Amino acid sequence: MRNLPIQHMDSLTYLPAAQMADIVRQKEISPVELVRAHIERAQALQPRLNAFVTLDADRALDAARAAEAVLARGEPAGALHGVPVTIKSAIDVKGLVCAAGSALRRTHVPQEDAPLVARLRAAGAIVLGNTNVPECLMAYESNNALYGATSNPWDLSRTAGGSSGGEAAAIAAGCSAAGVGSDGGGSIRVPAHFCGICGLKPTPGRIPITGHFPPGGGAFGWIGAVGPMARTVGDLRFLFEAMAGPDPGDALSAPVSVLHTGEEELRGLRIGLLESKALPPATPETQAAVQRAGQALSEQGFAVEPAQLDGIGPALELWRFFFVRAIGYLLREAFAGEESKLSPMLREYLAVGAEEPPITIDEFMGACVERDARRGAFLRQMEKTPILLSSVSVSPAFRHGEGTWRKGKSIPPYQEIMPHSQWLNVAGLPAAVLPVGASPEGLPIGVQIIGRAYEEELVLAVAECIERACGGYHHPPI
Repeated sequence: MRNLPIQHMDSLTYLPAAQMADIVRQKEISPVELVRAHIERAQALQPRLNAFVTLDADRALDAARAAEAVLARGEPAGALHGVPVTIKSAIDVKGLVCAAGSALRRTHVPQEDAPLVARLRAAGAIVLGNTNVPECLMAYESNNALYGATSNPWDLSRTAGGSSGGEAAAIAAGCSAAGVGSDGGGSIRVPAHFCGICGLKPTPGRIPITGHFPPGGGAFGWIGAVGPMARTVGDLRFLFEAMAGPDPGDALSAPVSVLHTGEEELRGLRIGLLESKALPPATPETQAAVQRAGQALSEQGFAVEPAQLDGIGPALELWRFFFVRAIGYLLREAFAGEESKLSPMLREYLAVGAEEPPITIDEFMGACVERDARRGAFLRQMEKTPILLSSVSVSPAFRHGEGTWRKGKSIPPYQEIMPHSQWLNVAGLPAAVLPVGASPEGLPIGVQIIGRAYEEELVLAVAECIERACGGYHHPPI
């Protein structure tokens, strides 16, 4: 194999994952050199970014040597052969501590990979390690008492987002080719937006959530989903195709085939620029990014027009009911007597939920019925406009420590800056995010492409049209 000169290694780690796989198969680069380049970059940036919980360098290099031996023997290579990836530290990776940011889980070491991790390995991907999160994933800033805070590669004084903040920072900074996050209220989409990369929250069940903590099941099944994060929309599709498919451990998983969306399906497609009085106004630059994405699609022949979507206000109330009150109640019960060991952000989240009246069985059952009704109403409204464009949050990345669940502080709470992402988790709709604009400070601004249930392929096809016109990912200054 022909190894690339050392001076090219940094640029090598910024290649799209699909291109990495191509040059590995063509023997233009050794899997060992590719993995080593990522490890060296991750080690160099970890003191500033703190993106990783575990950088599993020795095992990653062992896997890379095995991948190189496969090519030397002339055996078939998987679609992701030799590509270094990372996994959010709330998803089981065999042999790696899966603490989900909590000191109470610091000894939890899975004995098996989550199905999505096993599928990535089967496709030839090499797991570099796992990445940082807020404790139990309950904040939009990846900071916890066990591992500390993850910084944004565009501005180290700002957060990389949460709860998949470590993933977003590692991918944006070229420490990982791509990876996997999870999303219960924007936890893939917000970090992607903050760090200037791409992310996909699929319909729950398209990628099995088996092996994730907290588990997603029962009445909470529609809230959370696991999905890919990468620097290009094409790489989102690359990982999505490798991970998608049913699994017995996920009650919502369904045998939905992965389809190819061709030009015929896109021709004349109606695109809605989402409008709702229930969503708070975004910064002018954030609104301009959505308009720019819409204009790019209009110039490519799409029918782009403003679109009102009724019911977002009640959906946001439902999201708060399930995510803050109901899940908060379950976590308070689970951590009873251990409160002193929890991080300040998790204690604040639990305290805010505890201020609400106790949930009655009638209230809970009514919320479940209303959620399903709202989901159906959204899908009916989207019958003729199957794609919506919107902001991800009201602004770019905020500074460390400025995230809060509590109203009445000098800074706006999450309930006032993140609704653009939260309502989708009640409806179980898929959405992709890609970078389109920038703030006056030079921070990236993402745009959200929202689709109907089980139509991830269409969402990604439209996102690629925007990416081609607007440029997509740029290297952060780090």
